[in-house]
Amino acid sequence: MNSQSVSSTPSLWPSLARGALLSPFKRPGAGAAAPRTRLVLPGVRVDLGRLAAYERVCGFGTGADELPVTYPHVLGFPAAMRLMSARAFPLPLLGLMHTSVAVTRHGPLTATGTYELTVYVDDLVPHRRGTEAVVVTEVRAGGDLVWESRSRYLARHRTAPTVSGDPGSGGRTAAEVPGPLPVLAEWQLAGDAGRRYGAASGDRNPIHLHPLTARPFGFPRAVAHGMWTVARCLAEHGVPRAAAVRAEFRAPVLLPGTVSYGARGGRFEMRGTDGRLHLAGEVLPLL
Repeated sequence: MNSQSVSSTPSLWPSLARGALLSPFKRPGAGAAAPRTRLVLPGVRVDLGRLAAYERVCGFGTGADELPVTYPHVLGFPAAMRLMSARAFPLPLLGLMHTSVAVTRHGPLTATGTYELTVYVDDLVPHRRGTEAVVVTEVRAGGDLVWESRSRYLARHRTAPTVSGDPGSGGRTAAEVPGPLPVLAEWQLAGDAGRRYGAASGDRNPIHLHPLTARPFGFPRAVAHGMWTVARCLAEHGVPRAAAVRAEFRAPVLLPGTVSYGARGGRFEMRGTDGRLHLAGEVLPLL
């Protein structure tokens, strides 16, 4: 099969439209099952122009042959959207919140390589505020698994009360949230930051684009992409060639705004000027 250069823009709009139309008819609840569909994309090659735009907007250096650790998420995102907008997916696409991501990079991925992507919904798990879908993306080169991620997307709905500390309750208690890390940088975020990342990544969710399109979803202004906050922190932090990255999205970043980047050892975070924690993460080298 011929190689294909992946551009996420053309395939997202049909998925968004289909998901929006089906969302009012989906009623998430206990007992829902994850669809068994696996989407496999062979012969994937990176669009170098789109990659360069992504590197610029996220703060990575441009021109290197090695892909940023977060970039395979961009390659797999259109397939993930296709799965979550399908009729068989039991959660409504509208209102889904990206709550966490765990990435494992087993070795370097080159910008000029050819890959096979596999995307599937691994599970639906209870959360104290609803149900989370666990979406897995796998990247293979020459048959070997070189990169994988697990993203959790929350659909809010009424749930039965859970016991504090129950794994299904989702999130940490206030006592378990660590204190602020040393601030190493401060970033001024422009009002068009969501539009610029959306153009580079293909993720043009309305909440990220403009205050007028964010307000119907309960936000006073546009919101920065969660995966941009992770990528921007990791561009500053640095990631070993073989590493595991875990990040939790705690609170939305409104645009425009000012945020601080803090880090100590393998831990990193993003906070607002009021000290509010937006993102908490950790980088763990693989032996």
